[in-house]
Amino acid sequence: MNPAARRPGPVDLALLASVFVVAACGLVYELTAAALSSYLLGDSILQFSTVIGTYLFAMGLGSWLSRFLERQLPAHFLRIELLVACVGGLMPALLYLANAWVPGAFRLLLYGMVVVVGTLVGLEIPLVMRILRRHVQLKELVSQVLTFDYLGALAVSVAFPLLLVPHLGMIRTGLLFGWMNAAVAVWALWLFRHELRRLPAHALACAATLVLLGLAFAQADRITSVAEDRFYQDRIVFSASSPYQRIVVTRGSAGHRLFLNGNLQFAERDEYRYHEALVHPVMAAHGAPRKVAVLGGGDGMAVREILKYPSVEQVTLVELDPNMTELFSSHATLAALNGHSLASSKLRIVNTDAFQWLQQDASDGADTYDVIVVDFPDPTNFAIGKLYTNSFYALLDKRLSASGYAVVQTTSPLIARKSFWTVAATIESVGLAATPYHAHVPSFGEWGFIVASRRPWRTPDALPAGLRFLTLDTLPQLFAFPPDMARVPAPVNRLSNQVLVTTYEHEWGKP
Repeated sequence: MNPAARRPGPVDLALLASVFVVAACGLVYELTAAALSSYLLGDSILQFSTVIGTYLFAMGLGSWLSRFLERQLPAHFLRIELLVACVGGLMPALLYLANAWVPGAFRLLLYGMVVVVGTLVGLEIPLVMRILRRHVQLKELVSQVLTFDYLGALAVSVAFPLLLVPHLGMIRTGLLFGWMNAAVAVWALWLFRHELRRLPAHALACAATLVLLGLAFAQADRITSVAEDRFYQDRIVFSASSPYQRIVVTRGSAGHRLFLNGNLQFAERDEYRYHEALVHPVMAAHGAPRKVAVLGGGDGMAVREILKYPSVEQVTLVELDPNMTELFSSHATLAALNGHSLASSKLRIVNTDAFQWLQQDASDGADTYDVIVVDFPDPTNFAIGKLYTNSFYALLDKRLSASGYAVVQTTSPLIARKSFWTVAATIESVGLAATPYHAHVPSFGEWGFIVASRRPWRTPDALPAGLRFLTLDTLPQLFAFPPDMARVPAPVNRLSNQVLVTTYEHEWGKP
């Protein structure tokens, strides 16, 4: 190779730039598939691991298959870009629709599309390198291609959770990057116009792909509505994707209902049963709580119940997702449901991870709380499961005043009996007394709670006026467990094993 050939020309630079785009697009498809599977199937670590593993295997398969493409490399590259654009770009929309209309086929479609997209992406880089090899030395070629490949991956890994999903959503993000793949195909069409046979046919395919993706992008909201209306049955009044979850609020015969990642969090017609049972047994038993913390519960319903106690001077709400507290503060109808509690002058909202907040408080020597209400979603994945570990409860213990009470929502002791008693065993493992109780909430069935404290729980002398569910006469009944919900042997849930997540998934029969 002569020295002049070592310096890449305009065509080579254009191809290297396309490597950046190709890498970015490939990673987006990988992340959207993994994120959607964790949203819709639960257990984020399992879903991310299996989807990414399958995707990487398919990329290896594509790289191996590239050896069989020997002639007309630019034409093959152009066709592959168009195929990636269509399959990868449309993948989030098709998965949403499959989950709503044919849920039994979701898993097959998910992994089938991951294999197809991964294989096609695995073909891209070897083809680019073989095209560039005409003019660039192998040593420089490998370093340049890999540099642009890694830079594209870095850009997307930062933008995906911070910009793309919050502002565009999954469907539009997939379509946008599909369009970018198609744009690379158009660029290749122009660069290699003198080498391509059947140039008009290639041009028509590029135009058709761009039009298809553009139309789908314009109809993204409609696609989402069709899928979610079918899935949730009731009319959707609000939906949004945050870096943490998919938030959907519906309105139907049960009033408003809140879903996070497809899981019901409350129904307007009976949420008072859940929140009264969650809050009042510990608040009333304390007598005169002044400082209260709520971990989770960004909908403000628990805060609403806490503010019924005149002795309360300060409430700290620790909610990971600012979209939740913003929604239930600013949306007129939803704010009315929580009695505009999130606008109270007594309330301080902290949008951060509760585990980290407890760690920071512990290191800063922060004040303790008379009552701590722990209202997290069920432990469907390891990210939430860490909030049910002995490490978390040890930190919680440090924030409780000597006479304080904490209460933890603890799934169903009927359906998920071992999971329920695992939480009790975990609380006890850090030296706190665990006092379990349960309440019937029609939207959920029999639901469980556990009081964690250093002193025994006692029956309160009074409850706030105007409660719709709890009375002094019925409250003790919540602490009686029939034989089918009685205690069973259960392990301690630790950060190092997270047995609760596996147990929970098994007991609820989730795939």
